[in-house]
Amino acid sequence: MAGDKVENSADTPSRTVDLPRAEPEEVGMSSERLGRIRTVMQSYVDRQLVPGVVSLVARDGKVVYLDSVGMRDVNAGAPMTHDSIFRIMSMTKPIASVALMMLYEEGHFLLSSRIKKWIPEFADPQVVVPVEPGEYSAFPHKTVPAARPITILHLLTHTAGLANQLRGTTTKEFLEIQKPQSPDETVGDFVKRLARMPLNFHPGEAWEYSRATCVIGRLVEIVSGMTLDEFLRKRIFEPLGMRDTHFFLPTEKLDRFAAAYTPGKDRKIQLIEAPSEKSKWVREPHVYFMGSAGLVSTVADYFRFNQMMLNGGELGGARILGRKTVELMTRNHIGGLPVSLTGPWSGFGLGYAIVKRIDEIEQLTSNQQGPIPWSEGSYTWGGMYCTYSWNDPVEQLTGIVMTQVWPYQHLMIRQDFVGLANQAIVD
Repeated sequence: MAGDKVENSADTPSRTVDLPRAEPEEVGMSSERLGRIRTVMQSYVDRQLVPGVVSLVARDGKVVYLDSVGMRDVNAGAPMTHDSIFRIMSMTKPIASVALMMLYEEGHFLLSSRIKKWIPEFADPQVVVPVEPGEYSAFPHKTVPAARPITILHLLTHTAGLANQLRGTTTKEFLEIQKPQSPDETVGDFVKRLARMPLNFHPGEAWEYSRATCVIGRLVEIVSGMTLDEFLRKRIFEPLGMRDTHFFLPTEKLDRFAAAYTPGKDRKIQLIEAPSEKSKWVREPHVYFMGSAGLVSTVADYFRFNQMMLNGGELGGARILGRKTVELMTRNHIGGLPVSLTGPWSGFGLGYAIVKRIDEIEQLTSNQQGPIPWSEGSYTWGGMYCTYSWNDPVEQLTGIVMTQVWPYQHLMIRQDFVGLANQAIVD
């Protein structure tokens, strides 16, 4: 299998041995062309822009490329391995969204259901509007009642208008309410504070990135009667064989946990968090289960999740979702609203960015990502420490790449990987 000759984890059996495998040529891909991935990933390591990388490509349900280069922990001299464990950050969002849609399938709510039924603090949302010229106000903004209530669909599509740290006139206030008030705080405590914040816009009228998926995770807890940790473990991770996906990493797996880095002035990486028991991803208390960015995982585990979605909600006899629900999640639900985080090619589904039809894509400007080789209807999302994943249902292709660098906007490693995986299709 392409890439598999590089197995840095020689001292211990790899947790990836049970993945379904095929030679690339068996599924219409080129071994030679897939080999280009390693050259490019190694170049990022050689330039000290990333510590190490694990990348995977699969087609028709079979892994045809799995490779690891560089270091899991540069200071410790620990090599990156196929089964290294990463902070996947926002790649938690599709998983939490699937959890909520499992409850949708059980008939607990409709997508049009108002969230105030479960979280009454959202009963009377207010929207920030600017103060008119000449109007007296002690603040730069005032509030008006929201034109409509917040629904579950608004949360799943990031159109609820929730306050956030990136945009709006309440970013400072948001950063304050985002801070835990005590060591044993739960995400439910944060959600209550968030619900009291005014919205940035009327629900449904714009797309804006926020911690809406934390509210989704809280809804999973309220509706199911389980913590989000318990629900994901029992209903998704165990059925799919995702053995290394956790909200908090067990200490016995620290020998596979990747260190986190940040670019210095010369863009060469500097350590920001060692993979130790002191990491916030390990240390107790284990009570804060954040649906928007809380999980650690491996490339192999995320492949299992991706393949379940490509299979229409099933993997290895474990049915997580129905096929029609997967179709519902992976089509655009926001019309022509711009998705600022991804660009003009993107609409948004229920937890995923969706590749729009060519005739729907707005004109690119010079500072936006150019044309991409995905098929229409492909869906994708990534994480803050430069992890990335996509599914292409037309080509039955999935790709995952993981490293640990933040911020990463100066890197083109994710875009390079997408292009390199797609150029290897030769059927």
